[in-house]
Amino acid sequence: MMSARFVHLHLHSEYSLADSTIRIPELVARCVAYGQPSVAITDRNNLFALVKFYKAAEAAGIKPIAGADIWLADGDEAPWQLTLLCRDRAGYLALSRLLSRAWLEGQRHDGVMVRPTWLQEEHTGLFAIAGRHSLAGRLASGGRHELAGQWLTGWRDVFGDRLHLEVTRCGLAGEPAFNEYALHAASTLAIPLVASNDVRFLDASDFEAHEARVCIASGRVLEDPKRPRDYSDQQYLKSGDEMAALFTDIPDAIDNTLALAQRCNFELALGKTYLPAFPVPSDHTLESWIRSEARDGLEKRLQKHPLAPGHDRASYDKRLETELEVIIAMGFPGYFLIVADFINWAKDHGIPVGPGRGSGAGSLVAWALGITDLDPIPYDLLFERFLNPERVSLPDFDIDFCMDRRDEVIDYVAAKYGRDRVSQIITYGTMAAKAVVRDVGRVLGYPYGFVDSIAKLIPLTLGICLDDALGTSEAARKNPQLASEELIARFRDEDDVRDLLTLALKLEDLTRNAGKHAGGVVIAPSPLSDFCPLFAEHDGHGGGRNPVTQFDKDDVEAVGLVKFDFLGLRTLTIIDWAIKAINVRRAHGNEPPLDITALPLEDTKTYELFARGDTVAVFQFESRGMRELLKRARPDTFEDIIALAALFRPGPLGSGMDRDWVDRKHGHAEVSYPHPALEIALKPTYGVIVYQEQVMQIAQLLAGYSLGGADLLRRAMGKKNAVEMAKERAKFESGASERGVDPRKATQIFDLMEKFAEYGFNKSHSAAYALVAYQTAWLKVHHPAEFMAAVLSSDMDNTDKVVMFLDEARTMGLTVMPPDVNASNHMFEAIDERTIRYGLGAVKGVGRGACEAIAGERTRDGDASTGMYADLLDFCKRVDSSKLNKRTLEALIQSGALDALGSNRPSL
Repeated sequence: MMSARFVHLHLHSEYSLADSTIRIPELVARCVAYGQPSVAITDRNNLFALVKFYKAAEAAGIKPIAGADIWLADGDEAPWQLTLLCRDRAGYLALSRLLSRAWLEGQRHDGVMVRPTWLQEEHTGLFAIAGRHSLAGRLASGGRHELAGQWLTGWRDVFGDRLHLEVTRCGLAGEPAFNEYALHAASTLAIPLVASNDVRFLDASDFEAHEARVCIASGRVLEDPKRPRDYSDQQYLKSGDEMAALFTDIPDAIDNTLALAQRCNFELALGKTYLPAFPVPSDHTLESWIRSEARDGLEKRLQKHPLAPGHDRASYDKRLETELEVIIAMGFPGYFLIVADFINWAKDHGIPVGPGRGSGAGSLVAWALGITDLDPIPYDLLFERFLNPERVSLPDFDIDFCMDRRDEVIDYVAAKYGRDRVSQIITYGTMAAKAVVRDVGRVLGYPYGFVDSIAKLIPLTLGICLDDALGTSEAARKNPQLASEELIARFRDEDDVRDLLTLALKLEDLTRNAGKHAGGVVIAPSPLSDFCPLFAEHDGHGGGRNPVTQFDKDDVEAVGLVKFDFLGLRTLTIIDWAIKAINVRRAHGNEPPLDITALPLEDTKTYELFARGDTVAVFQFESRGMRELLKRARPDTFEDIIALAALFRPGPLGSGMDRDWVDRKHGHAEVSYPHPALEIALKPTYGVIVYQEQVMQIAQLLAGYSLGGADLLRRAMGKKNAVEMAKERAKFESGASERGVDPRKATQIFDLMEKFAEYGFNKSHSAAYALVAYQTAWLKVHHPAEFMAAVLSSDMDNTDKVVMFLDEARTMGLTVMPPDVNASNHMFEAIDERTIRYGLGAVKGVGRGACEAIAGERTRDGDASTGMYADLLDFCKRVDSSKLNKRTLEALIQSGALDALGSNRPSL
């Protein structure tokens, strides 16, 4: 073990996104090997890495120091840098607020800036380190020592003994001049020195990879003589002995790193959950209010929906009260009420919401509160699969909203709880195999065709890495199909290929950019900066737009924030468009409006459509493989649809579960059960274990598990932990023995459960999505024109899909009228029960603005018949010319949309 006298206090990780190749696990392991007791990560203007760094360092016995490099400037002046480290929680909060403000208010074309006045206001609990990139560094390097001293004195008045001077010896321009000045200033101004290596990569041999990363970020080529050379090959993670040898003449600068590290004692609070306060009436608590709302909600549900066969009202009430007791005991009534509030707001404002997603559809309370739209009792959906009283973890409702209006719901939540307390969540893009090969090839200056030929040799396998493609990974040894023989041969035989891939391997999977998570939203009980800083895109005017948390979905939960998934589902938009069109026609006929949530689930024609495999455009059932399975399966109940949604996945299909299920359903194989007591659980799937919930029911029925304990068993089977499984096997066999089950039979059944647990699917999710599938199939059968018009409208910008859906519409016997500027609107529309009018928006080269201008002018006086265009001249005179350019006009002519205005298209 090497010297422990030194601590690196200035270091960028891969999360600086542009100038480091340091991965956190490797950093921590190296600090352990060097015997360095602590280390700081000071990424540029962010704390992206903090939670991952903190966990890894703590686990390894290394003290993590939170910090960041910030750039400061007023207005358009040249920026300068300070390194800030957190002394305590107050320092963390100050840094979090500073970084959030920089991203939201300090955007410039050259980066985000903190204004010096902000730091003067927000410095409590922070240490500041000023190096050669500080304003003092710039002034001193230019010989203006007096001004540098004034600047340092000003910041010493702000920070007191928390201000330090950084000295580096990396062989970079400006270092000697600043170091000489820093030694003088340390003495005359009593500001302690700390030695630093301004670390950017782990080993000296990583310098080329680091420079390649810098070039990837800046769009430069490595050999470009004009590119900035801002780094040296010395900026690697040196040992304490190396650093001490480098600063033998300034030993205090080494010792002070340890002294400063000892003063940094911020502890990141992990593992506690912080929910926002949900407002309830003054005469209620959260607990009494959720009971009241759930009981009233169940009453309203059961007035509209029949009781499940074999169940009476008392069984519903008992289940509701049991779930409420668990929800309240686990401290989650607020969570349920928050979710119910924004879902019901969406429904009240005409925003389509999915019937459920994931295991949440197994909760009767969720159904009663309006969170889900599927009664869990008829389908044996289990609450414990969602919220297990024997395993404390947050509930997690994933909610599907109409794609077009999802943001309205997020905006409602932000307005209700505070815009400084609600945010979407960051996600990180990484340098994947093909992309990193292309990037590295570019910065090496290789011809595009050569680089492209190498990238195309990497197999198109999801999640593949370069080691897989080169046959050197464990995965490739187990599955040789991952490897590319031609790539391996070229790597072996061609120097350029070897150089390219060797460099690419060093950069692969590094974090490359930051984006926005598809659906994740957090709601905090106080300003978000109390938990983590925010990140935002440049809005072009000095501010930030679309703010997201600087911690990803796992890390926001680690620091106690509760994540809600607001997901956009295009199918809900299709259903909504179809229902609106249907109800317009029904209103003209004095018929009551169609309620999609009240469809009968026993419609013969709908099951006949499924059985024929006529499911193009039917949610989750439109692929060719699924349509073939439907033809074999010939489903005739909703339980069958649920099962098929679960069976059509690689695991069950590969194991032959689908064939077994089909054969048993149609009498080609005997419907048998591993034990007579299991018929109640396995009868809906003809004796085949299809769902995770069935594994839980078997443990309950045969071995006396509670459903909570059975959920723990299910999870253990999924993890395949040998020690854990041995304990569960003993528990299962003991419980089965107590209930008179033959020990050999118990062992066989446990083996069977273990096998099927690998393929079993969450029935709650399958049931909820089966309901959406049924709704789309029902609409296709009973309202084909409105449904197919909505389907076509949803994919107007995808010509291949429009062609496919038009073919399907004609196969269904529908007439599709051509586009016509005197009749068509932007979207496809059902003219009657069997006829669709082509939407102008599907004409390639015609944008929404042009479509709306054409239709708007035609109907400007409120009467479409009097506003029709007489001829091409009339059309061109009346439609806003800013929306109708020559290209758009030609596209309309070629599509036939102007055929009624002239004798033929060439003349037009």
